[in-house]
Amino acid sequence: MISFILALVALVAGYLFYGRFVERVFGADDRPTPAVSKADGVDYIVLPSWKIFMIQFLNIAGTGPIFGAIMGAKFGPASYLWIVFGCIFAGAVHDYLSGMLSVRHGGANLPELIGTYLGKTTKTVMLIFSIFLLMMVGAVFVFSPAKILGGIWEPAFVVNHIGQYSFWIIIVFIYYIIATLLPVDKIIGRIYPIFAFALIFMAIALMIVLFAKFPDIPEVWEGLKNTPGGALTTNPIFPCLFISIACGAISGFHATQSPLMARCIKHEKMGRPIFYGAMITEGAVALIWATVASYFFYGKPEPAFQLIPGGAEAIGDAPSIVNLVCREWLGVFGGILALLGVVAAPITSGDTALRSARLIIADFLKLEQKSVRKRLYICIPLFALVFALLMWQMNDKAGFEKLWGWFGWSNQALSVFTLWALTVYLAQQKKLFWITLVPALFMTWVCTTFLMISPNAFALNLYVSYAIGFAAVIVAIIWFSVWHRKLNRS
Repeated sequence: MISFILALVALVAGYLFYGRFVERVFGADDRPTPAVSKADGVDYIVLPSWKIFMIQFLNIAGTGPIFGAIMGAKFGPASYLWIVFGCIFAGAVHDYLSGMLSVRHGGANLPELIGTYLGKTTKTVMLIFSIFLLMMVGAVFVFSPAKILGGIWEPAFVVNHIGQYSFWIIIVFIYYIIATLLPVDKIIGRIYPIFAFALIFMAIALMIVLFAKFPDIPEVWEGLKNTPGGALTTNPIFPCLFISIACGAISGFHATQSPLMARCIKHEKMGRPIFYGAMITEGAVALIWATVASYFFYGKPEPAFQLIPGGAEAIGDAPSIVNLVCREWLGVFGGILALLGVVAAPITSGDTALRSARLIIADFLKLEQKSVRKRLYICIPLFALVFALLMWQMNDKAGFEKLWGWFGWSNQALSVFTLWALTVYLAQQKKLFWITLVPALFMTWVCTTFLMISPNAFALNLYVSYAIGFAAVIVAIIWFSVWHRKLNRS
């Protein structure tokens, strides 16, 4: 628990000091923002700063800092270090600069920004890549909240005649359609504060119980892979830990969401608390769940999964662990509220993911989005594809696991492209580009190595995969050095 306390303090210090440093490097000023200069009453709307923070936080949270932290905790105390250092020096920097760059480019979406700094070919690749990733987010974040809600209650008639979780899948899907079509202030701007309360309640309540129990769990200084009772995963800590914990440390998905709020902020000075601050807050949620999971997996003298009824059966299923822990620690009422907080995170990420997909497609087709009819032109085929992906996921017993695995890798791969685009921007502006170059090189190594080692991709030997990943980093360093030298000469 001492590691947990130190990690929380480090996150706060990171926001106060490194966040301010990154803001100075970027140079936020008083120029008009897109919410003011391009107001359209649908997507470009000035919203209060507290509301934008809530929306941004819920947009980026999803199940990543919860399920990802639970799966990452299987690797031991190393999860604390990745959440803290990844969040402060990579994830929050990635979120802040991608959000502010969108502000500077009139609310431009991620493929547009990447195309501006990495070329038209990369833009086309990222356009397809981003839309597919957002569709996967929509499909994954329909099923995971439906599974949790189904564990609380669902009509027996629907279960018997259509199937388990079908009732909540239909409800969530209908909500996604409505939220994607309507102006941002009609649903998203009104109900997100309610969802935020549930999510914040969940995090605070679990943290209070953690301090009350003060469980004996592995500490960082006892060994990064200190997992008493035997390791619960055979996957190598590098690169698998850095793929498992994405949204709590760094996530390319966030850069697809930041332009939504870049179109709503009134002043550039709001950027640090909204973009950098939301990521730090998400890191705190990830820390809480990593600690809960550490107690569940490796608590001393007995891990919690041996003490909580049904724990042994749930050890490999993150949603079930969430359900068991919340009910065991917070009682029936508190457990339901906490579970609703966990449900709110993926639902609010799913609807804004599909909203982002609509806007990206609309910008590419140059199709204005003021009229509902033109929004439907995009939404009907978009939702049809997401529904087909969802049906495949449900019909294939391993569908969710496969989809989540590819989502995790795609998520981090997208962060690589975003970090390289930000590095090029900072270099062109003669600013301190090292703050994004180092994370870009590290995540290039992680994603390349994981692609080589993954059984769903190349399935190569571990050390061969390490070598190929390292070679990719060397190539990236040479490419950037040559480009930067040409830039200085010109």
